[in-house]
Amino acid sequence: MHKVVEPKILYFGTPVVLISTVNEDQSANLAPMSSAWWLNQSCMLGMSSSSQTVANLLRERECVLNLPSSELVRAVDRLALLTGRNPVPERKAQVGYRFEPDKFEAAQLTPQASDLVRPPRVAECPVQLEAVVEQVHDFGMPSTLKAIAVKIIRVHIDERILMTGEQNYIDPEKWNPLIMNFCEFFGLDRKLHPSRLAPVFAPSPGNVSQAN
Repeated sequence: MHKVVEPKILYFGTPVVLISTVNEDQSANLAPMSSAWWLNQSCMLGMSSSSQTVANLLRERECVLNLPSSELVRAVDRLALLTGRNPVPERKAQVGYRFEPDKFEAAQLTPQASDLVRPPRVAECPVQLEAVVEQVHDFGMPSTLKAIAVKIIRVHIDERILMTGEQNYIDPEKWNPLIMNFCEFFGLDRKLHPSRLAPVFAPSPGNVSQAN
């Protein structure tokens, strides 16, 4: 039987994203977030306008969306309760956030130069998406939340998660994204059932994929 509830947070789990941006002093900021969804070459990000990441996105209009595998959970968790904003916003300070100027070092991750944007990629992340900001919307009124639409302009994929013999297709049985599910970390379990939709998007037999 279903029951009417009032959950503290209406959130059901999406992949974790480590979003890298450039601060005003030209240093790199790195922040975990997980309110993100993709459609073709676009991605919608949901974040608080009190964050350093949003300030950087509004000013610089570019970022890298780095998707960690489940093996990077400890590195991602090291970024919890850290902020690149100084002074720390009062609401964050009340729950234990502290200022950290070097997020890459704090997470023990490696910055890697991007091709088309200034923010660095995270070398350890199997998926790295260079992106530019296209639109910014207030989300709910009154609210400090922003819905930020970005366009993916370059995709970097670790060859170890590509389908054998293919240049442009990720093998879902090799890719194990880190998932944030009600503020807890999860990975993917085994494949539950074949999908009748999968063959529609699979590479055609005998075709050689060409990079776009």
